[in-house]
Amino acid sequence: MEKQGSNKKQILLFYCVESEDLALKIAAESDSIQLQSINWRSFDDGFPNLFINNAHHIRGQHVAFLASFSSPAVIFEQISVIFALPRLFVASFQLVLPFFPTGSFERMEEEGDVATAFTLARILSNIPISRGGPTSLVIYDIHALQERFYFGDHVLPYFETGIPLLKQRLHQLPDADNIVVAFPDDGAWKRFYKQLQHFPMVVCTKVREGDKRIVRLKEGSPGGRHVVIVDDLVQSGGTLIECQKVLAAHGARKVSAYVTHGVFPNQSWERFTHKNSEGSEKAFAYFWITDSCPRTVKAIAGKAPFEVLSLAGSIADALQI
Repeated sequence: MEKQGSNKKQILLFYCVESEDLALKIAAESDSIQLQSINWRSFDDGFPNLFINNAHHIRGQHVAFLASFSSPAVIFEQISVIFALPRLFVASFQLVLPFFPTGSFERMEEEGDVATAFTLARILSNIPISRGGPTSLVIYDIHALQERFYFGDHVLPYFETGIPLLKQRLHQLPDADNIVVAFPDDGAWKRFYKQLQHFPMVVCTKVREGDKRIVRLKEGSPGGRHVVIVDDLVQSGGTLIECQKVLAAHGARKVSAYVTHGVFPNQSWERFTHKNSEGSEKAFAYFWITDSCPRTVKAIAGKAPFEVLSLAGSIADALQI
């Protein structure tokens, strides 16, 4: 992306420690974005001891914060900064949270279940109003679309997607004219099919056989094609692996995968590498993720079949809205 001209609003971008690499990429996308710093320290008892540098100089400026809620341990210190910045007489405040981590915990199936997605949305909905009005909140591919209604009137959620990055990458492949997009379940199809309509599609489904849930091919023809499985996030990766096996059994020439959020707890990404120990070596030709989960990005660097599609350009554009 070319550098943005001076007609763009000037933005001061703060960031958490984990997001430094992504922040640097965002700043490189536009001359109108200047990085700012925070001293992330702790007291002896472990609680945050934070300091926003140049606090006086950000008055009247457009300010943004790049967050990464990768674990409960880091959320409190970032929330403290997020609540402090709008109160420093800034012209406007934007929060960029590429991955909304509790998004898959939005359902209550029986009395006593706690919908932590709603809890986090309520916390973010109480960010103080800046001089410019409510906080703009940028989130990528939130897990359940209904979660946009969890946010209150004091925050303006702006939901973005990483799918344009995938489409751009697919068009660069030597077999771009032989791509079929696959969805591991109906939920993924509902989320993404409108953005990928110009590709032939395959839909898988999970059926219960006894105590097990088995992945089956529901519709579409993967035979002889390069099939790309698309979903919003991956945790253990079990569903993707089972989906790959089904597609291969139905004649797919090769199988790749894309997820916006490579969560991969407990280093579960290892089972996808081309030197894995599960007997499925090179089962995936490519595995694309974005840099919404910084810890994963560092862990998989240089490891096939992983490839990172950066959100930096998209975030730089979103900050100008």
